[in-house]
Amino acid sequence: MDWADTSEQAQFRQEVRSFIEQRLPAHYEVRRQRDTVGLEDNHEQHYVHGTPEEKDAARQWADALMERGWVAPHWPKEYGGAGLSTMEQFIYNQEMAVAQAPQPGGSGVSLLGPTMLVHGTPEQKAKYLGPTLRGEMRWAQGFSEPGAGSDLGSLQCRAVRDGDEWVINGQKLWTSTAHKSNWIFGLFRTDPDAPKHRGISFLIMDQSTPGIQVRPIISMGWEHATNETFYEDVRIPAENIVGEQNRGWYVGMTLLDFERSNIAGAVTMRRRIQAMLDYAKTPRGAEQSAPRQRLVRSNVADRWIESEVMFNFSFRIVSMQAAGTIPNYEASTSKAFGSELGQRVANTGMKMFGMYSNIWDRQDAHAPVDASFTQEYVHSVVHSIFGGSNEIQRNIIATRGLGLPRG
Repeated sequence: MDWADTSEQAQFRQEVRSFIEQRLPAHYEVRRQRDTVGLEDNHEQHYVHGTPEEKDAARQWADALMERGWVAPHWPKEYGGAGLSTMEQFIYNQEMAVAQAPQPGGSGVSLLGPTMLVHGTPEQKAKYLGPTLRGEMRWAQGFSEPGAGSDLGSLQCRAVRDGDEWVINGQKLWTSTAHKSNWIFGLFRTDPDAPKHRGISFLIMDQSTPGIQVRPIISMGWEHATNETFYEDVRIPAENIVGEQNRGWYVGMTLLDFERSNIAGAVTMRRRIQAMLDYAKTPRGAEQSAPRQRLVRSNVADRWIESEVMFNFSFRIVSMQAAGTIPNYEASTSKAFGSELGQRVANTGMKMFGMYSNIWDRQDAHAPVDASFTQEYVHSVVHSIFGGSNEIQRNIIATRGLGLPRG
């Protein structure tokens, strides 16, 4: 691994920094002083459900990024992306995370786009990729079901071919952006008699299609970040299948070689720890934390060291990709470690400020660090579950990384 930028990489890093300084709307500058928490405070939320000021800032920022192709830095230029190299994507994501600049596109850019680029027909690419980049099509992912979360191959939501249409019936769960999207992509069972991974197809649909119902799921932190979706005799055109019929599992597992080191997560952990230390040095923070500083001192040191470890996991993954190697168990290691580190950082922040950490309201003058540790402590419970539970990640590490036999 090479931690130092080459001259070309240093030049690109400065280009990204200058762009952010010049073009990031003033509305987002507050993020540099006040960390975001939870899943809802993001670009899509501002774009769809925000105040007039938030909507205007979201549009300005998306338009600025579109000029550079930076809405989808990993997409090829001919489809509106930037065609950045792996290291350039890493630098771009790192600088965006440092500036706390929001990244538009959601799962449409990160998941549907790469899938469409590999498996979509020329007509599908022409129809869907451009509007996705422009934010005209906002996508939700319909994968998980009540009985098929970590074991996604067990999904049962049915799609039956009827002439020139698919007819869909069933339920999806944890559809995270369905209340902010207008299109859905997902996996549906099209052959119930085939082995469970071989009877699934990848379908896309307009969310306004009759028969689709979205119901909110409110989290333990009073956050509407995800939903359950119901399909009752939903009819979509037969052409809305991506890839081959009954080969949707393999379509859905498609990943292009775009940067996935989670450097943004590493940057976030470092920033939160530093915010805790900075606040503890203020007169009010010192008063609130003084009785516990000696008790949690070693915990804070451990969190700082662990944030360094997470940085190095990120560098390891991007270095492998830059060398032409595809990370496997290494990405699982980083995901498991990073999600649990986020929980530990929140826990340490709660301990640092004792009873003051019971204050939930971020506007309360007595809330330590704007109650960010309090809220993140609650929101982070799910971090070791979504995106592939850490139990699944440990199985991957055991079998693919350590060569252990399957139990």
